[in-house]
Amino acid sequence: MRAIQIEEWGGPEVMRLVDLPEPSPAEGEVLIEVSRAGVNFADTHQRENNYIARYELPLVPGGEVVGVARGGSLDGRRVVAMTGTGGYAEFAVAREDTTFPLPDGVDEGQALALLIQGLTAWHLYRTCARIQEGESVVVHSAAGGVGSLAVQLGKPMGAGEVIATASSEERRQLALELGADVAIDPKDDLPEVDIVFEAAGGPLFERSFAALRPFGRIVQYGLSTREKTRVSNANLLKTSRGIVGFWLMHCIGRPGMLREPLADLFERASRGEVRALVGGEYPLAEVARAHEDLLARRTSGKLVVDPSIA
Repeated sequence: MRAIQIEEWGGPEVMRLVDLPEPSPAEGEVLIEVSRAGVNFADTHQRENNYIARYELPLVPGGEVVGVARGGSLDGRRVVAMTGTGGYAEFAVAREDTTFPLPDGVDEGQALALLIQGLTAWHLYRTCARIQEGESVVVHSAAGGVGSLAVQLGKPMGAGEVIATASSEERRQLALELGADVAIDPKDDLPEVDIVFEAAGGPLFERSFAALRPFGRIVQYGLSTREKTRVSNANLLKTSRGIVGFWLMHCIGRPGMLREPLADLFERASRGEVRALVGGEYPLAEVARAHEDLLARRTSGKLVVDPSIA
């Protein structure tokens, strides 16, 4: 089978198209014939081996796929799955408990957008921020995969004012179309708010934390800038602000944290309450370009890879 493999850590150029044996599922795993693979910011960390999890070489990156299950109780069913690694290939394996049948009416792009990025947005509101009715929310990177869904979920989840930030006028206009009340440049001053969803780190985290009201919460769910910051316990004490970290992988194996929220997202999508944006589709051999476009913020919504196109 054709796959993208990494044999040394580094930039997008280290990802190469190779021929590999088809993977064999172990007990408790599902073999999937991949029709589309998703691209996430986490994949760029995976490629550099500087993410939360650590990896060994050689590595086939890619954490999510949609396709057809081959064998087992799901044989012949359309499924979407978290793979952890191995997604950038014609075949992949996934754990049964992270593989989910697709309902009718949910297409492949929607499924990939709602799996990791949709679940992340859902948990930002419900599990991490524990939003109360009428609280104000800042969604940074509001035209991105997680951000575009978080903007749309704001009002249904109970938010009062939803403030989006995005780096261009075109992206800010998109955020307004998706349901944001206000859209501003991330370099602009932030108003005082109750909740901030942040995935960049560095100075943006610091400015976002400073904008919180007493009892406000910032949820950190990414580190795209690779810049780390420190917050003192004294600062937390005197401001009554909270910091919550979130990594979706901690939801795996915990009852009620994957299958049920995903079903909720699928239902919201079928009602037209959320619209998963597919921002670009790339041939398997051009995964490096997808990473470059993602890092350069040239894209909006979900990026997908088609392994049937070399």
